[in-house]
Amino acid sequence: MRLTKYFRDFFHSSQSSGILLIICVFISLMIANSSLGGRYQELLEHPIGPYSLSVWINDGLMAVFFLLVGLEIKREIIEGELSNFKNASLPIFAAIGGMLVPAAIYAAFNAGTDYANGWGIPMATDIAFSLAVISMLGKRVPAAIKIFLAALAIVDDLGAIVVIAIFYTDELHWNYLLMSGGIILLLAALNFFKVKKHVFYLAPGVALWYLMHHSGIHATIAGVLLAFTIPTNASDTEISPLEKLEHKLHTPVNFFIMPIFALANTNIALKSGMVDGLFTNFGFGIIGGLVLGKVIGICLFSFIAVKTKISGLPQHSRWSHMIGTGFLAGIGFTMSIFIALLSFKGHPEIQEEAKFAILIASILSAIIGFNLLKLAGKKKNAV
Repeated sequence: MRLTKYFRDFFHSSQSSGILLIICVFISLMIANSSLGGRYQELLEHPIGPYSLSVWINDGLMAVFFLLVGLEIKREIIEGELSNFKNASLPIFAAIGGMLVPAAIYAAFNAGTDYANGWGIPMATDIAFSLAVISMLGKRVPAAIKIFLAALAIVDDLGAIVVIAIFYTDELHWNYLLMSGGIILLLAALNFFKVKKHVFYLAPGVALWYLMHHSGIHATIAGVLLAFTIPTNASDTEISPLEKLEHKLHTPVNFFIMPIFALANTNIALKSGMVDGLFTNFGFGIIGGLVLGKVIGICLFSFIAVKTKISGLPQHSRWSHMIGTGFLAGIGFTMSIFIALLSFKGHPEIQEEAKFAILIASILSAIIGFNLLKLAGKKKNAV
């Protein structure tokens, strides 16, 4: 696997923002469990124009986050780690296993209950947090393992986007969908005629967000659709419009949008009985899916891909590295919380339980994955 300039920029930006996210989580938890907790919740519910502040954050700002994710996915497919099947096959197989097995574990615990709709919660991997944790290990982890984790997380995000679009969509309004289709055709035409100025894409992109928001499909999908119309190339020397926009978005997304999302959505007021909720089928489904389902699915599907010679292990890595990385992929956080909010819309008490379980699962996954990779690094040095 080759370490491209844009991947290095993406990695360093993500690892730094992960540390900031951790700080924001602690701040949000402290506020929620202080005398300011009630006022903070009122602030999030305060209307700004037609929507509350929390809706603007979760539907508006997160559309920009999804735009960046879409740009990263397209770039990796065209010129990066996913540009050829040999490089892409292992993270793709691993991501598929890392989505299917957690969803199956959750469903096994919650099928036929009021919580059944949350099966998508443990499918997601948080790019920023997982890369922040693995970066702390420095050279004790092979560079190829870091690339593998990032590529896996990117494919995982693509899977989460598809899941949200198909399974977490409200009633469809076809008139808005048809108008959205017209905007997408316009954007595709701009790409075809090699229009390079960002403004000609971003202005229709805002209209696309508005139409998507009213169509029934979650508005954040507009960010991904817009990203896939931004022109790029497979050249390492010529900087494309996609790469320029991606570079411009890294700082505001990683150091403004994602921290705000964390502040707005981890304000969990710890209540009596909340810990007991971790030991219910709901808690077992989320924690079991993220902590165990991720590593089982990733390693099982990777093992099959390697043994059938479709893929090979990342350079200078062993299965002990893969197991540790599988645990780090269980850090769900941003995307898991986002799917939890969609799964239990209108049920804030269930959303709170889900957030708490996701937080605990992500902490457990981070601790286990970090220590296993640290141990694997020590064994390598001993040899």
